[in-house]
Amino acid sequence: MNTQTFETLEFNQIVEDISSYALTNRGKESIRQLRPSTNQKLIERWLEEVEEGVAILNVSGSVPLHSLNDISLLIEQGKKGLFIRAIQFSEVLSFLEHCTKLKRFMKDKGTVAPTISLYADSIEDLSALEETIHSVIKHGQIDDYASKTLLKIRKQLSTKKDKLKERIEAQAKKYSNWMQESRPVEKSGRQTLPIKREYRKKINGSVIDQSSSGATLFIEPKELANIHDELQLLHLQEEQEVEQLLYGLTGEVLAYEREINIALETMHQYDIIFSKAKYSRKIDGITPAFSNGFTIDIKSARHPLLGEKAVPLTLNMTETDQALLITGPNTGGKTVTLKTVGLLCMMAQSGIPIPTAAGTVLPIFQQIFVDIGDGQSLEENLSTFSSRLVNLIAILRKANDHSLLLLDEIGSGTDPGEGMGLATAILDQLAGKGSTILATTHYSEMKQYANEKSGFINGAMEFDLETLQPTYQLLLDTTGKSQAFAIAHKLGLHPDILRKASMITYNKEQQFEVERELLATTDYQQQVAVNRYGRKKEKKEEKADIASYEQGDNVIIQATEEMGIVYKGPDDLGNYIVQVQGEKKTYNHKRLRLHISAYELYPEDYDFDIIFKSKDYRKTKKLMGRKYLEGLTLDEEE
Repeated sequence: MNTQTFETLEFNQIVEDISSYALTNRGKESIRQLRPSTNQKLIERWLEEVEEGVAILNVSGSVPLHSLNDISLLIEQGKKGLFIRAIQFSEVLSFLEHCTKLKRFMKDKGTVAPTISLYADSIEDLSALEETIHSVIKHGQIDDYASKTLLKIRKQLSTKKDKLKERIEAQAKKYSNWMQESRPVEKSGRQTLPIKREYRKKINGSVIDQSSSGATLFIEPKELANIHDELQLLHLQEEQEVEQLLYGLTGEVLAYEREINIALETMHQYDIIFSKAKYSRKIDGITPAFSNGFTIDIKSARHPLLGEKAVPLTLNMTETDQALLITGPNTGGKTVTLKTVGLLCMMAQSGIPIPTAAGTVLPIFQQIFVDIGDGQSLEENLSTFSSRLVNLIAILRKANDHSLLLLDEIGSGTDPGEGMGLATAILDQLAGKGSTILATTHYSEMKQYANEKSGFINGAMEFDLETLQPTYQLLLDTTGKSQAFAIAHKLGLHPDILRKASMITYNKEQQFEVERELLATTDYQQQVAVNRYGRKKEKKEEKADIASYEQGDNVIIQATEEMGIVYKGPDDLGNYIVQVQGEKKTYNHKRLRLHISAYELYPEDYDFDIIFKSKDYRKTKKLMGRKYLEGLTLDEEE
């Protein structure tokens, strides 16, 4: 399967989505490198692992996997003769603790995950190494008690520092009159007094630094020089002892290299499995069955990148069905159908559950080739037709009886007659190779070709003539009829024109009835009243039926898809007064569509004044209904 297949079917986007769930960089990279396998046992094992991973997530929510990525680097660092630094041992400890937690976590998961729960058993007991590191490292630092020598050195350091502090404070008091500041200042790790330049000769000591203006000199009194030298020597001894301890601890880690690598690999595999499992839960994935031959039985599949917006795809091709030729209008879902089938096959063969209903069966293909999209090559100065033909030639060379071919609008981009001939000849050749083929076409002649060709079946994308919208449903064993005439008829094109178009296209005349709404229009009356010589014919007046609505009916205003409630009507012209968002407007019956009848919405004796009249109007009407009140009138509201 070449790069074009992965990109066109958006498999790369799928593995990128899965990699976002991985906790380690190595896991993310391994997922990005996922590729379909042809080994059925391996594929089934991968899918079984993911199923068990989903089962664990369903009962536990999270898995104690280690999220740090550089443990392997630390091992390599030690093998190169470099010690692992104290702060890095915190990462080693975290990894070892996760190993222990993971073993404990998987111990009781055998019921829901009998296979992958056993993987944790390969992680050996590393508690001894963990204890050794804990005895030396505390809070990312070498502990004072890591060795007797280190303890002794650090006690001496503490004593010397206390002594130095006492001496420098005494010196500060002694020379306070000559100091720029009242407190000692540390410079280059040594304690100094900030002396004004003009008093330099008053103090016996070494200048360690000076201020940016030069007005202040930082002088180390001679009385402190020996203490500083002793401290520096103790620091060197401390560093040497720490290095020795870290080298020793690094050696302990390297002694467990094999056990650590096994644990790392186990963690890595778990990272991949649970990333797939999390993705599977997101898309409601299932594990398909695999046919021994080439049966394709896809049940209610959704393209994973479309999610809930996708119209479920159902497709069944038996062992005797080698090729499916799909027809239908543009934007009807033909290309999405091809991509969905190809992507599901790639996902399943990569051990990724697929978003279909249970019972889905797929073949295992050695190769998947696609010829979908524009394909125009600006670099090679090839037109769309030339570029796609180059791609088809490559497919002809490589395809075999274990190949899935997804060919969109085969033969398009050139003269229709020649394009249809090429498409037919290419399909013949590919069928002879035994490949499984899903192809789409606009050529009506190819529907008959598929009907007569052994192993070929026709399919069509359904189109709803009532709404003039595609349903995106694939219908098998049927040919997609051209919808151009039907749509034109629905939109009001004169039947005489459609009959003539049918004669030109199919060499036979189809009958088209005149729509009632069309009969009522002035334009139509003029069309039928004038013949081709410009002479008027007599025509009986034919009054269009007026749709009947009742007060309180809930209707849709078709132009704006707003919802309103019928108040009055119709008048002689078929107009109704409709209340829309509290405002009464007039609409012709042809602009309205019944949504819910008043009979379904309101009781028989419902007072519609509550909907259509103001509060003041209803109050006045109620008062007048009880008794006569002089001067009180009721003006009708419209």
